[in-house]
Amino acid sequence: MDYTQEYDEGFEILSNAITVIFQKQARELSYELLYHTAYKLTIRQFGERLYHDVEKVIANYLENIAEQSIVPAFINTSVETSTADEGVSFLKTVKKNDRLPKYNLPSVDEMGLNLFRDKVIRSKQYPIQKHLISAMLTQIQLERNGDVIDRSAIQSAVSMLVQLTDPDTKLTVYAIDFEATYLDTTVSYYQIESQKLVSSYDASEFMRKVEKRLEEEYERTVHCLSMTTELKIRTIVETQLIANNLKTLMESLNLFVNWQMKNSGLDSMLTADKYGDLSRMYGLFSRVPAGLNGMRAFISDYILTLGAEINQHIMSDLKSKVEKGSSSIAINWVMEVLTLQDKFDKILDLATSKDKSFQTAFNEAFEKFINENQKSSEFISLFIDENLKKGLKGKSEDEVDDVLDKTITLFRFLQDKDVFERYYKQHLAKRLLLNRSVSDDAERGMLSKLKRECGYQFTNKLEGMFNDMKLSTEMSIAFKEHLEKSRPEISKLALDASVTVLTSTFWPMNLSASPKCIMPTNVTQACKSFEHFYFDRHSGRRLTWQPQMGSADIRAHFKKGKHLLNVSTYAMIVLILFNTYDTLSWDDIKNHTQIADQDLKRTLQSLACAKYRILTKSSKGRDILADDTFSFNNDFTSNMARIKIQALASKVENDGERKNTQDKVDEERKHQIEASIVRIMKDRKLMEHNLLISEVTKQLSSRFMPSPVMIKKRIEALIDREYLERSVEDRRAYHYLA
Repeated sequence: MDYTQEYDEGFEILSNAITVIFQKQARELSYELLYHTAYKLTIRQFGERLYHDVEKVIANYLENIAEQSIVPAFINTSVETSTADEGVSFLKTVKKNDRLPKYNLPSVDEMGLNLFRDKVIRSKQYPIQKHLISAMLTQIQLERNGDVIDRSAIQSAVSMLVQLTDPDTKLTVYAIDFEATYLDTTVSYYQIESQKLVSSYDASEFMRKVEKRLEEEYERTVHCLSMTTELKIRTIVETQLIANNLKTLMESLNLFVNWQMKNSGLDSMLTADKYGDLSRMYGLFSRVPAGLNGMRAFISDYILTLGAEINQHIMSDLKSKVEKGSSSIAINWVMEVLTLQDKFDKILDLATSKDKSFQTAFNEAFEKFINENQKSSEFISLFIDENLKKGLKGKSEDEVDDVLDKTITLFRFLQDKDVFERYYKQHLAKRLLLNRSVSDDAERGMLSKLKRECGYQFTNKLEGMFNDMKLSTEMSIAFKEHLEKSRPEISKLALDASVTVLTSTFWPMNLSASPKCIMPTNVTQACKSFEHFYFDRHSGRRLTWQPQMGSADIRAHFKKGKHLLNVSTYAMIVLILFNTYDTLSWDDIKNHTQIADQDLKRTLQSLACAKYRILTKSSKGRDILADDTFSFNNDFTSNMARIKIQALASKVENDGERKNTQDKVDEERKHQIEASIVRIMKDRKLMEHNLLISEVTKQLSSRFMPSPVMIKKRIEALIDREYLERSVEDRRAYHYLA
C-alpha cells in the first residue's frame, strides 16, 4: 500500500476535525475515528511529520484570528485615549480567542501555547502586544484615578499571559511583556502622586492617603494581577510615598491648605499627643529601611530639647531671688521630668506598639538630659524627702507605691548614684531623727526598691540607720525603767528625756565632734544621767552629743492660752532664754547659746518668720539681720493645742555646699576605685593597663562612671604604697604584690 497516500488521507481527516473543533462543533466528530487515524499514522512513522503539519494548521488558524478578530478590535481606536469600555472590549476579544484544543500529549499542549504566544500576543505582523499591554495599563490608570472598571477583563488577560512562557528567559510572558512596563509606569505615577500629596495635604492627611493607596494597590493585585507582583508594587509605593518623604513628614511642614499656611509634622504630633497620627507614622515608617531609625532619632532630639528647656528654666529659678535655694524648685524639676516621662510612656504604649528600640532611645535621651543637670541627684533625693515627709499622707498603698516607683525610674537614669546616696542618707537621717517620716512602711518600701536596684552594698548603711532607731527605742524604754528603779532623788529629772544613739559609721553627719552649744541646766543633767546609764552597759564606747539633730516638746503660755510646742533642740534653747529676758538682740542670743551662725539664723527664721511666729523680730522680711532684736510673741494664737514648729524646708545646696559635697564624694570614690583595682589584680595577678581600666569602669559603673584619669591616679597611688608594680617585660602592665 502507498503509505504517502494513506498519510494524506489520514491528515485530511484530522485537519478537517481541527477546523471543526475551532468552530466549536466538536460534537459532530467521531472521536473513535480520529483516535484510530492518529494512531495508525504514528505507527507508520509519520509522528514527526504529523506534529509539524498540525502546528501549521493551528498557526494558520491563529494568524487568521489575529487578522480577522483581534486587529479590528483596536485598529480604529487609540488605546491611549480609549474609554474604559473600549479597553475592556479589546481585552475580552483577545481573551476570547485564547482557547486552543487540549491534547493528552503535553508537548502538543505546549506547542499550542507557544503558537498563541508567537502568532497572536507577540505577532510580528500586527502590534497586538503593544495594544494589549496599553489597554491593561490604561484600565489600571483609570481605576487609580477613581473610575470604576471591569476588573474581570484585566484578570482574564493576566491569567492568559501567566500561562505563556518566554523561550529565552523561561519567565512568563506576564513578567516580561506586562509586569516590567507596569512597574515603570507605577513608578512614574507615584512620583507625580507624591508631589501632589505633599503640596496639597498636611502630614496627617498625607499619611492617610498613603495608607489608602497601599490598600488599593494590594487589593488590585489580589483581584486582578499575579501575586508575584505584590511585593514589587508595594515597594514602589513605599519608596515613592514614604521613603522619599521621611524628612518632609517629620519636619514641620508648611503646606498650602485651604488658602492658609498650616504647620504639621512629627513635632506637632508629639506636642499635641496625637497618638493616632503617631501610630500611623510608626506603621508607615516601619515599611521602609531608614524609617524607624529616623523617627527614633527625631523623637530623641525632641526629648533632649524639652529636657534642656526644663533644666534651663529650673536653674534660672534657682538663681532668682524669689525662691533661692528652696526645695520647691527641686520638686518642680522632678515633677516636670516625671510628666515628660509619662507623656512618652503613653506614646510608647499607644503609638509604637511598645517597641523596645524606641524605649531604649527614649531612655537614653532621658538619661542624657537628666545627667546634664549637675543637681539631678540632689533634686531627686529632695523630691523623695518631700514625699516621705508629708507628700504621701492620705494616699493609698498603691498610690504610695506608684510615686516611689516613678522616683526609682528617675534614679535608674542617674550615672552618679553614689552622689544620690550621699544626699539620700542626709535627708533620711533628718526624717528619722526629727520624726518627720509620714510612714515607716513607705520608708522601708523605698529602701527595698533601692536595694533591688543596686544591691545590699548600696543600702547597707541605710539599713544600719533604721536599726539604730529601733535599738534606740528599746534603749529609751530601758532608760526610763532604770530611772524608775533608782533612788527618788536620782530618778527625778526636770524633763522626760529620750535619747537616740547613732553608730557613727552609718550616719552621714560628722559625729566625731559635738557642735558647740550651751544647753540649759536641766538638759545637761539629763544627758549626764543617760551617760551614766549607758556606760554601765557598754564599756569602751564614747558618746558625742549632737544637739543639732534633736527635738523637744515645751509648754508655752500666751495671753489667750497654753500650747505645746514641738521644736528643734536649738529652738528650745533659744525659747527658754525668753523665760528670763523680754528682748534679745542677735548678739545676745549668740552669746547665750553659742550656736553656730548658720544654724542660729535658720532657727530664728523658723521661730520668727515661718507659719507660727512664736517670736517677733524688729525688721520685716524673712532675712535675719545683724541688728535685729527679738521678743516673745505673747499675742500668738492658734486653734491647735499642739503645734509643730518645722525647721525651714530643706534647701538646694549653694555652690559652696555643692563643692563640699562633691569633694567628699570624690574622696570616697578614691577608696572605691582602689578597692576595685585591688580586687581585680588579686584575682588576675598580671594585667595590661587598658584592660584594667576597662574592668574597673565596668565594676563601678553601677555607682558612678570613673574617668580613666581618675583610675590611673589610683593605680599610681597603689604602686607608691607597694600594692602593685609595673611589669619589667611590659611597662604597660601591672603585677599584683601579695
